[in-house]
This record gives sequence, C-alpha cells and structure tokens, in this order.
Amino acid sequence: MRKLFFVFFVFALSAACAQDRPKLVVGITVDQMRQEFLYRYEKKFGTGGFRRLMNDGFMLKNAHYNYIPTYTGPGHASIFTGTTPAGHGIIGNDWYDKDAQQMVNCVGDPRQKPVGVEQGRGAVSPWRMLSTTVTDELELATQRKAKVIGLSMKDRGAVLPAGHMPDGAYWFDSPSGRFISSTYYKPGLPTWLEKFNSLKLAEQYLNREWKLLLPLDQYEESGPDDSPYETKWKGPDQKATFPYSPKALRGDRTGYDVLISTPFGNDLLTDVAKAALDGEEMGADAVADFLSVSYSSPDYVGHAMGPNSVEVQEIYMRLDKNLEDLLNTLDRKVGAGNYVVFLTSDHGVADIPAELLSYKIPAGVLTQTPVVKGLVDFLKPYFGDKQIIEKISNGQIFLNHDAFAGDLRSAGVDLLVATELITQYLESVDGIAAVYSATALRNGNFSEGGLKGSLIRGFHHKRSGDIAVVLEPQWFEGGESGTTHGSAYAYDTHVPVIFYGWGIARGSSVDYHPITDIAPTLSVLLRIKFPSANTGNPVAKALK
Repeated sequence: MRKLFFVFFVFALSAACAQDRPKLVVGITVDQMRQEFLYRYEKKFGTGGFRRLMNDGFMLKNAHYNYIPTYTGPGHASIFTGTTPAGHGIIGNDWYDKDAQQMVNCVGDPRQKPVGVEQGRGAVSPWRMLSTTVTDELELATQRKAKVIGLSMKDRGAVLPAGHMPDGAYWFDSPSGRFISSTYYKPGLPTWLEKFNSLKLAEQYLNREWKLLLPLDQYEESGPDDSPYETKWKGPDQKATFPYSPKALRGDRTGYDVLISTPFGNDLLTDVAKAALDGEEMGADAVADFLSVSYSSPDYVGHAMGPNSVEVQEIYMRLDKNLEDLLNTLDRKVGAGNYVVFLTSDHGVADIPAELLSYKIPAGVLTQTPVVKGLVDFLKPYFGDKQIIEKISNGQIFLNHDAFAGDLRSAGVDLLVATELITQYLESVDGIAAVYSATALRNGNFSEGGLKGSLIRGFHHKRSGDIAVVLEPQWFEGGESGTTHGSAYAYDTHVPVIFYGWGIARGSSVDYHPITDIAPTLSVLLRIKFPSANTGNPVAKALK
C-alpha cells in the first residue's frame, strides 16, 4: 500500500512539474475600487476573500493608471491590452466621433443585434478597440483551443476584456433580468446560460432586503449612514439609509436595473461566473483558459453614495464573501495551485467635494453650462456669430473646423488664434488647472510625467479633440451629491493589483507600476506573445 501511494505521489509530482502554464486565468476587475479600500476595510474582511489574495498572493501597493481619462471603458481596455488609450483607442466610455459628428459608445456596433432577448443593448462588439488583448493572444497561441469568456453587469466590462475572438461575452440586460450577448459572437446563447437565465435569479434577488451585515455602530471605517452628501434613491422609498428594499425602490417600474446598485448585483454575477466555469468546462484540460469577471455594482453604489459611505463599505464587505465563494469554487473545480487569479480595478473614485469643503479641504464642482456660455461670449468679438465649438466631450473641446474654411494660410492662423483664445479663457476659470492643445500633446513625449504626460498617454490623435482641459485636484463636473472619477490624481489612479496562484510568488512591492504591466505579466505566465500595442513590462518580483 505504501509503495502504491509512493508511486502515485511521484506521478502527481511529475505531472505538476510538467505543467508549464496555469490551467485557468481568472481576471477579476472591481469597478471603482481604490487601493485604500483594502487597508480601510481589512479588519472587516474574512480570511477567504480579499485577505486570502493579499496574504498568499503578490500585491502591488503602488499601482496606478498613467493616463487621462480614468473611466470604465479605457480602464478595462488598458488592463487587457497592456497599453493606454493612445494605443488601444478607447478614449472614453463614449466620445464624439469627428467624422460621423455624433457621440459613439466604446463598444457600440450598429451592425450587431442582441442575442438572448428580442430587444436590448446588444448592438455591441469590441471593434473600436485597436490593439489585441492578452485574451486574444491566448486564443491565437492555442489555435483557438483556449476557452475565453467575459462576464459583467456592464456590456463594456464583458466585451473589452474578452477581446476580439472569445468564446463568449455576456452582460446583464436590466429590462429582462437575463444575461445576453451580441450577434458578433454567436447567433444564440449557450445551453448553460439559457439554463441559468431560466432560474430567474434576478427576480429572487429583487425580493431580498439589503440589511447591514453588522450593527451600524461597528462601521467605524465610514461616515454616518444619514449623510447630506449622498444621493437619495429614486422611487417611492426615497432615502439614503439602511435597510433598503430593492422591490420597494423599483416601485411600479419594470425591469431589474435597481439590482445593479445593490450587492445583489455582485451575487448574481458570481452565480453566473460559477455557471460559466461548469458550462464551459474551464480549466478542465491541458490548454489554458481565461475567465474575466468584472464586478460593476461597486461603481453604481460609489457614484451615488461616495467613498466615505456605509453603503460602499457594505458592498465591499459583501464582495469579500463573493470572492471567497469564487475562490473556493475554483479550488474544487480546477484545483488549488492550478489556476492564477489577478484582481484589479478600472479606476478609483473622488471624494465628494461638498464633504471635503466641510473639512476645509479645497474642492469644487464645475458646471459646464455657464463656462461654455462665458467662452462663447468671450469669442464673439473675434469671430462674430461663427460657431467655433462643435462639441465638448470627456474634458475635450472639438472645434468646428468648417468655421475656418477658406484660404489655407488664413484658416490655419484663425484656428491657432481660436485655440490660444480658448486656452487663455479657460485657464482663468476657477477649478481648471491646465489646458493643452492637440498640437502640444502630439509633440509631447509618451514618457513625460505630470498632467501633460497623462493627457498624452490618453490622447488618440484620430479620435481625441483639439483642446484638452484638466481640473484642479478635488474638482469635477457634476452635482452636489454623489461623486465620480476620471482625473489623473491619486484618488482616481491608485488601484489594487494582486496576483495569486500558479507561478506567483508571495509578497508585495511598493515600487511604482502602471496598470499596463498586468497584461505582459500574464503573457509571461501563459508563455504567449504580448498584446500588439503593449507598452507595459512584466512584474518580475511577482513571478516565481
């Protein structure tokens, strides 16, 4: 018996040594998570979720986005392409298409139709993303034998990580409560997802009450539950205090959009991730697979309530339990030590300006309408009634080039004059830190530091505007309650990056790393070529 056990042990050891790459990579992106949250809520986490990753994995404590704007679409694209918007072309969640003269969505594709519902947000594909992703490269390297699946409550959170040639990308359709896809991928949903949708879990979660996990007085890491800086829920039960009833908040409306703004959105996404592991048999053979899971609910809650709220702490404490559930499932299905997980975020989040002002910290909200009116009035003595500004989008001004038609030389001079005048005016506005022309950004160095460097790395020469505007720290466009993100300041750029599992050393680093270092690190682990526009470098210290 001992001899038989010894032979089995040697065989198992030899098989493990022969494994030259993980069986499965699971990429977890938490929408709107600052690195600070790991420290702030650490004592409230259990041992099997965030703390398991932090203690047994390799954590980058000084990882940042190195471009503007720090939004969801660009964030997901940058994580998986290893480059910035200057390279992958996803310059916002939506942006102004200069040729079409209309706003376009980062994953919008009018050539496609929804799959899984008759009507819904299914005119979607990754076609606007110009670089390959690490998931694309895995498919190419394995002759498409690898299984690649992208999941999220948001379409862009599923589509961009999965790349251009996945086995599927699926996102939540709020009107129906189902996970759907697009004709870009397949003409129908897989059997496992149809079965999952038939369970109608969204309806079950809608009937639950969102109660605090702990007594309110134990949420010492957050501000008061009843705060004037939080956005009140819309609906018959308008309030911003616990407990919350999703069904009451929905009222007479139909659909399940309210779920996404509760931790039940994370629960539902974890459920479908586990169903995908089973249905697609991920990590079951010698070919490495890749599952991307993007948790969107923290972003919805964070926008409404702000990072100092009890609601945000609650959603992270509950997300901790989701992560534990997912990791335990991976242990059972794939085997501990056979998979690698990385966890990061697509951007951070700003504190609510009104709350900061109450603490005497400089902050403010810029309202676009009066600024634009003042700018138009300022330009009138120089250009009369000509419409100089065509569009303002994502902190960028698109000039109406038709207004400068005529003699090439005079038109060029007029355009330069208009650019200089607009710059001078905007630099005088309270809350604006800097203004840069497209020419200045084109002539800049990709490795340049500071605000200008962040703009250069986020600037795509064909898609971006003529003038870029950067606000002061703690300033953003918006209202008096709730918050947002998008800047080059640390609260928006400093996000978690944790590698865990197969081939990963235990430890941490305080060295600076841009978010673009994730994709090449995974490429090394998977033994595949780097994404086509990659600008990052592998994190050597994280690798065994």
